[in-house]
Amino acid sequence: MQRSSAINERYTNLSETSCCLSCGGAINYAKPQAGEVCVDLGSGRGTDVIKLADEVGDTGFVYGVDISEGMISKATANLAKFEVTNAKILQAELEQLPLDADSVNCLISNCTINHATDKPAVWKEVYRVLVPGGRFVVSDIYATSPISEEYRTDPVAVAECWAGAVTRAEYLTMLEEAGFRNIRIFEESKPYPKGKAEVASFTISGEK
Repeated sequence: MQRSSAINERYTNLSETSCCLSCGGAINYAKPQAGEVCVDLGSGRGTDVIKLADEVGDTGFVYGVDISEGMISKATANLAKFEVTNAKILQAELEQLPLDADSVNCLISNCTINHATDKPAVWKEVYRVLVPGGRFVVSDIYATSPISEEYRTDPVAVAECWAGAVTRAEYLTMLEEAGFRNIRIFEESKPYPKGKAEVASFTISGEK
């Protein structure tokens, strides 16, 4: 089973449950403004997309991006249920966002980027789509020590939201190499065991 298939299967199965899927609250620090274009990477059931759409108002727009067919179906249904007209859910890999360059004011994500195969490519995409001065606020996990290669290449372990984690130093280096400035950590947990690893979660922001 490939990584994307494992992630799709896991989150499609979770799409109809009441399970909490997020490791953080990036939206709490995003401060979306009226008229802004916002993106939620790993938008799940669309909860944060709906919140963002309310904040940016009719003059703004929100895109949710997810890979799971089940989550996309659920989120799209939720947008229709709550009559949200200034938002859209897109299916895409994080490394290839179907968005124009310099088109997004604010991007958020909760415990999603650790799943990506090519994380530097994801951050370069985030940088590409943000307008100059645009910002990201991301909640994610990092490993306190490098994950063993046998788990890093295990698609099921990656889908369980731990085996794809990089170290804190690696994470910060990726942000800097992508070109972000004013990098700020809002909150950071103590390390805790997860799967065969020890991880910590944090909420971090930066600007283009």
